Amino acid sequence: MLHLIYILAFTVIAFFAISNLIRSLITISADTQRGTWTDTPRPSKSRQNSPYQASHPELYDEQGKPINEPLLVIRSVSVEDARQKLDSLYESSPSQTRPTEDES
Repeated sequence: MLHLIYILAFTVIAFFAISNLIRSLITISADTQRGTWTDTPRPSKSRQNSPYQASHPELYDEQGKPINEPLLVIRSVSVEDARQKLDSLYESSPSQTRPTEDES
């Protein structure tokens, strides 16, 4: 009996998943035929001179205008530079116990 309940439950879930997939495909097909769906966002006409519509507060400056600059800049460093920086951070840590000269 329990097997029949599992089969029935998974059949219902599969039916909803496939119907949702078909509904999404029909919606995307209708949107592409109307020209309202593209894979790249279009600039919003409600904002003046804005290449995109920002919705997160961190994407606006103090005047409320969207910022147009990279938010994350990654600088490449060599392995030795990174190792030296990590060593200096480790050595400056207050919990670091340094061996004294007479212990070694």
